[in-house]
Amino acid sequence: MSAQAAHATKQGAGRKELDQVVIRFAGDSGDGMQLTGDRFTSATAFFGNDLATAPDFPAEIRAPAGTIPGVSAFQIHFSNHEILTPGDNPGVLVAMNPAALQANLKDLIPGGLLIVNRDAFEKRNLDKAGYSSNPLEDGTLESYQVYDIPMTSMTRDAVKGLGLGNKEVGRSKNMFALGVISWMYGRSLDPTIRWLEKKFAKQPSIAQANVAALKTGHAFGETAELTAFEVKPAVLAPGTYRRVTGNQALAYGLIAASVQAKVPLFLGSYPITPASDILHELSRHKNFGVRTMQAEDEIAAAGMALGASFAGHLGVTTTSGPGLDLKSETIGLAIALELPMIIVDVQRGGPSTGLPTKAEQSDLLHALYGRHGEAPLPIVASYSPPSCFWAALEAARLAIKYMTPVILLSDGYLANGAEPWRIPAIEKLPRIPVRYAAEPNVGDEFWPYLRDDETLSRPWAIPGTPGLEHRVGGLEKADGTGNISYEPENHELMTMLRAAKVKVIEEDIDPLEWQGDEDATLLVLGWGSTYGAIGAACRRLRVNGVTIANAHLKHLNPFPRNTRDVLERFDRIVIPELNTGQLSKLIRSEFMIDSVSINKVQGVPFMATELEEEFARLVS
Repeated sequence: MSAQAAHATKQGAGRKELDQVVIRFAGDSGDGMQLTGDRFTSATAFFGNDLATAPDFPAEIRAPAGTIPGVSAFQIHFSNHEILTPGDNPGVLVAMNPAALQANLKDLIPGGLLIVNRDAFEKRNLDKAGYSSNPLEDGTLESYQVYDIPMTSMTRDAVKGLGLGNKEVGRSKNMFALGVISWMYGRSLDPTIRWLEKKFAKQPSIAQANVAALKTGHAFGETAELTAFEVKPAVLAPGTYRRVTGNQALAYGLIAASVQAKVPLFLGSYPITPASDILHELSRHKNFGVRTMQAEDEIAAAGMALGASFAGHLGVTTTSGPGLDLKSETIGLAIALELPMIIVDVQRGGPSTGLPTKAEQSDLLHALYGRHGEAPLPIVASYSPPSCFWAALEAARLAIKYMTPVILLSDGYLANGAEPWRIPAIEKLPRIPVRYAAEPNVGDEFWPYLRDDETLSRPWAIPGTPGLEHRVGGLEKADGTGNISYEPENHELMTMLRAAKVKVIEEDIDPLEWQGDEDATLLVLGWGSTYGAIGAACRRLRVNGVTIANAHLKHLNPFPRNTRDVLERFDRIVIPELNTGQLSKLIRSEFMIDSVSINKVQGVPFMATELEEEFARLVS
């Protein structure tokens, strides 16, 4: 059953029981749709459903009110079983104004529920949205179940006597909409009420207004006898869960790595969408010894992080594609110095400024090759919001063990999306041993490029340690001594040693695993945020008797050592990517194996349905 078709399921105790639902909240940027979605998500997580979310907001700081470019939306998919994506097309659309309806109606499934703010459908707003007539009255919406509710006026009535102006009253109507949806789907108001009272503790009238609007919307749902639904809690693996976004999980993973390694964490960052929330989150955790610095630009941020690594800290810098461009020279310096540094790239649509609030996977080749000279480094990719925690831990482990900068790839879809995360037991987190150099290693001299036989890593020497004086810089180093060297043979040797150090990591990472039918001839290979859509599409096909297999890469340089063996097991390889085929190019160049590319460069993720159709066509 699709996530939307569930609206015709069996009758529960006064409520229609569903197995899963996809709801989209949409309105003007000032209507608080992200907050509305966030609060509904928290209540849903508290209730015990599995869930996945997908915020969608404009790049403009404040687009003209009531216009389509200014529409902000938030989609949530919740269920009574494990799910992998925020859903394809919504079965429920909450539209706070005509522009929100115009921008999102095309995605609502036929027969879906449409809840609109009737008060916003006045001529001026209709004109801004491009409507020649009122869709609430001209038959445009007759194929949907429509509830047109005067949210603005009912909110105004609910907050009378609190002394608020029209602007503050208008800002409360999103809580009315949240109250309506909360009643329809049996969500408790208590988590939201507690949050409002804490958020506006110093503005009690604002808190009271929002709580009043929330309760009024909830009461309206009941007294108007709107259709009510029930989605029972999901049965998940035992443990303690919390809702987490990809950026939050990544920040927590960096903190965990710092604690496990007993190495102080430093973040040098310049704010950039969609990576800024990592800086915001890490800045809240000084109790773990985290130091954060907002730099004047991307170049300075990278330099600060590398300087921290030189000083014995775990140096991290966060950015998106445009910032990765600017950090390239410093990353090359980190490779030459062979210091543990993490570069987090939360990818977005490009080139240049591109699509700041939309996701792509278009930085893979940049991460691999985007530096002058022969400058390889490990690349780790997260694939879901919770996986960002483990990707950060892995990036730190590799950086410290092999004394190398590591690029961690996320994207806007993962960064802003939220899912339940089972909090791991601290004792089960991987240990990250660190050995700082303590004394000279060749007689009474210290050679900074005397390598470990197994990892080929050089010693990590903290500046100021007696007896460990040594040179650093971007000029080529002599093997062992680290002295400046222009010798041709030495440069070639150092180039090969740096590449060999990255290559040996393939013996220290998990092998590539695949799921599916033993007799499958087609393998779907993915990386990054395509994980959910690929998994959901393959799951649906297998339920329908189609034999298919899928695998997902978490390490993109080096590839897992068994990658060739897995790929050669299948007759056909299909690679869906939110780019024009970058992983396909790498697979071809590395293994001489051709693949079928399924590409999308629209700033929006794959829907499971579209991949299901493509895979079914390729299998048949």
